[in-house]
Amino acid sequence: MNLDQRLIDAAIDQMNRRWPADEYGGAAAVYLEDGQILTSVCLDNLNAGVTLCHETGAICQAYTLNKRVTASVCVGREAGSTDIFVLAPCGICQERLALWGPEVQVGVSDPLSSSGWTARTLVEVNPFYWGARFADGGPWPSPAVHTS
Repeated sequence: MNLDQRLIDAAIDQMNRRWPADEYGGAAAVYLEDGQILTSVCLDNLNAGVTLCHETGAICQAYTLNKRVTASVCVGREAGSTDIFVLAPCGICQERLALWGPEVQVGVSDPLSSSGWTARTLVEVNPFYWGARFADGGPWPSPAVHTS
């Protein structure tokens, strides 16, 4: 499944269910290879060291289900605003998504796009991925390498 407006809308719906409009809001959604959508929100905590990104829950659920992630998006909204923005995955979430390979699509902000976002593959977002060193001659490490 390719990243599309349906996936963005699923993340926005999750954000709106979880966060009141007068608070900062955010959420993520991922497509699984069978078309299923999983959504999640961050884990806020007084101790910032234990917080988690919006994508983490959906990524962990996909892994628990032994399903391949094909696309991921994270959306946000400032407190009191109706403007939605798309955030590229942080480096840690890129590492989490790397398990499913370089062609996983992620949403990135794109002010030149009419939607305000575009889809990019992990390899486009991170063309010098350090893990490629462990790919055994291929362009990207296999899932087996990631889990060993």
